[in-house]
Parts: sequence; C-alpha cells; structure tokens
Amino acid sequence: MEDIRNTGGDRHEDPRREDFRDDELASARAASIAAELAQEHPADIAAALDEEEPETASAVLASLPRDKQVEILDLPDFDLSGDLIEALPVEEAVHLIAEMSADRAADLFRWMEEPARSHLFARLPPATQAELNRLLAWPEDTAGSLMTTEFVTVPASWTVGETLRHLREIERTRETIYAIYVLDPESHRLLKAVTLRRLITGEPGQPILSVAPGHDPITADPLMDREEVARLISKYDLLAVPVVDKDEHVLGIVTVDDMIDAIIEEGTEDAQKFGGMEALDEPYMEISFFDMLKKRAGWLSILFLGEMLTANAMQHFEAELERAIVLTLFIPLIMSSGGNSGSQATSLIIRALALGEIRLGDWWRVALRELPSGLVLGAILAVLGMIRITVWQMLDLHDYGEHWTLVAATVGAALVAIVTFGSLIGSMLPFVLRRLGFDPASASAPFVATFVDVTGLVIYFSVALVILHGTLL
Repeated sequence: MEDIRNTGGDRHEDPRREDFRDDELASARAASIAAELAQEHPADIAAALDEEEPETASAVLASLPRDKQVEILDLPDFDLSGDLIEALPVEEAVHLIAEMSADRAADLFRWMEEPARSHLFARLPPATQAELNRLLAWPEDTAGSLMTTEFVTVPASWTVGETLRHLREIERTRETIYAIYVLDPESHRLLKAVTLRRLITGEPGQPILSVAPGHDPITADPLMDREEVARLISKYDLLAVPVVDKDEHVLGIVTVDDMIDAIIEEGTEDAQKFGGMEALDEPYMEISFFDMLKKRAGWLSILFLGEMLTANAMQHFEAELERAIVLTLFIPLIMSSGGNSGSQATSLIIRALALGEIRLGDWWRVALRELPSGLVLGAILAVLGMIRITVWQMLDLHDYGEHWTLVAATVGAALVAIVTFGSLIGSMLPFVLRRLGFDPASASAPFVATFVDVTGLVIYFSVALVILHGTLL
C-alpha cells in the first residue's frame, strides 16, 4: 500500500527543504558574483559589494581569495566593511582583522557597536590587541588616530645594501613603504627619513646616513589635528609623515592616502555644518530617517527662534511702519543683502583659517580689509537700489509717494550700513568661535544670515527715522 504520508507531498513541502533550497540559491549566486569580480580591482569589487545586501556581500567576500579579501577591507571608503566583518564567522573575521593594516582595523573597531566589538576584540591575538589599543587610545581626528604602525626603521649604523636587503625581507608585512626612518642605535630616536628614491640611487656599501637629506625629518605630534597634518604633507610634498612622541621615538606614520580620505571627510563635515546642520556620521542614503531629523532639527529650531527676533524688531517699529508703509516693500531686499554679505565673508574666512592662510592673531587685519570692502560693496548695492526706485517712479511702474527721493536715500544709506555690518560680523564670527574652542564651520551661512537679518532691520529703521523724520515719520 502506498504510504499515505507521501500523498500530496508536492503540495505541502517541508519548510526546512525550502530554506535549504534558498540557501543553495544564495550560495550559488554569491559564487557567481565572486567569479565575475575575482579579476577586478579591489576598489571596483568594493563598489559592487556596496550595491548588495550585507548577507550577499558577506558570502561573495568569503568566496574570494584571502589576499583579495584583505585588500578590499583595507579600503577606507568601503561602506560595508564593518557589516561584513560582523556577518562573517568569528574565526574568519579574526584572521582577516589580523592581516589588515592596523589603522584600518582600528577604524573598524571605532565604528563597530557592542557587544560585537568586545566579543570580536577578545578573540584577536594579544599582539594585535596591543597594537589596536595603542591606536584606539588617541582621540579621533588626530595624527595618532590616523597613523599606521606598519613602517620601516633601520639603525643609523647600517649601509644602503643592508637596508635594501631588509626591505626585501619585510616588504609583505608593511602596508606601504614610502620612506625608511633611520634611528639612533642606542636611544632609538629618529635621526633621518630616507625616501626610496634616495635609497636606490645610493651605492650598496655607503652608510645609510650618506643618502639622507641634510635637514631634520618633518614630523607630527600624535595629538596634532588632521587638518594640520594635511598642511604638513601639502607644504613639504610628502607621501608620509612620521608621528613621534616627546622623545622623538617613532609611533607610526600618516600616509598621504589616509590624509586624502580624512580631508574629504573633513570637507564633507564642514559643508554640512555650513549648511546649518550637524555633520552626518553615515552616507546620506544610509542614515535612518530619525537620525536625519535629529541632525537637522536642532539647528533648524535654533535658526527659527533666531528669526522670531525679526518679528520682535518689526513690532518695535510698528508705529513707523504704519506711518510709512512704503518701507515694508524693501525689507526683503535689505535683509537678504546683509545676510548675503555676511555669508560671503564667513565662507572666505572659514576657508582661509582651514588652509592656514590666516591665524587667530590676524583678526584685526581681516577687520581692516572687510570694513572698506563692505563699504564699497554696500555702496554698489545702494546705487543699484536707488536707480531701481528712481526708474520705477519715473516710468509710473509704482508710486512711492511725494517723498520718494528720501525713500531712495533711506534704502541706499541702509544698504551701505547693513552690508558693511554683515561683512564685518561675518568675518569676525569664525575667529570668535575658534577662540572659544568651536569649529569655525559652525558659523553656518543660515546662522550668520539670521543674525544679520535681525540687526539689519534695526539698522534699516534707525536710518529711516533719521532721514524721514519730519516727513513720513
């Protein structure tokens, strides 16, 4: 007799069999993607994996050769690296982290959340733990947090030939080799930095110091801000800068590729702050809806409260507005001109501070430049505004009343005063914020515009009271 349990088996398939089939399909797809990507550049593979779900990307990564896996995870702009490490089996993840460059592995642990972070860290070899702890101890965005501990040092007593032989032996254990750092054999203090170009042009029997440059090596303090490190690398045209402690012992090196990534990140943060919001911690398309609200709502609320002072200013001059309603026609013109001039000045000064073109002590020199600039710019806008009023009045496009010449003079004088004030305030605000220990980029364009809007109204109506007294007011 036919087993009744088989009857209708096609209609009631075991769910476990369906899951197994789905896993088989997913594995087959991951293997297919891995086969297609195997010969691609690691950066192209990372870009392709970023388009996949973390589970699929993890399976694809696991199907690639080990050296290719490490190259991909070492890429600083690979968004899914942390997710993939967490999705891999623990032992596999531990092996990959141990082979990654130290600075990149430290970045992963900075981004990783608990309890996965502690669980994975505890499984690492003691030597790797100690190395990562040294990097994680430094504050974020400093030279210490950006440096890698994989660099080449040799004693000053070595020859060029000995150094070249040493490089061939250890090349695979270093993230990159831009220069060789020559140390005092006894104190291990940094003496010279020898570039590869100088090294390979030297005679093998020559002392290593004979091919070293005459000047002292350019170094960075571990607590130096990343913007300062970027300026060092740019000024001296370096591929890497050694990070040293107070005793001139080399702690690590900051490479130019790490600095490029840091500069892009810094520029992104400044651009977001300058737009009047907190900097985003994640890519725009990946940040959650509520995190986006949290980043934007705070500053937007502050700016809204600031703009409410505009209503207070107008209420204070309510009587004047009732007697000279024509003045209200030019309020948007006045407010936008002051805000625009302030935002221009703020943008210029923030950029100049970031590039090191000016320092805090230069505030008075900036003020002396912005004051005449504001007066001339205000005068240009004043002439345009007065011409506009005159043309509209003469062509009967609008009747500004019998005292239209005084109205034009009021608008012109107010524009000169407000644009000058906006330029001065906009240029000084970044200095004030830097002095107080804040990021000058916090002096966002909306913040400056809001501040100048309120004060601009007070200036406008004060000028109107003087010029129009006895006529419209």
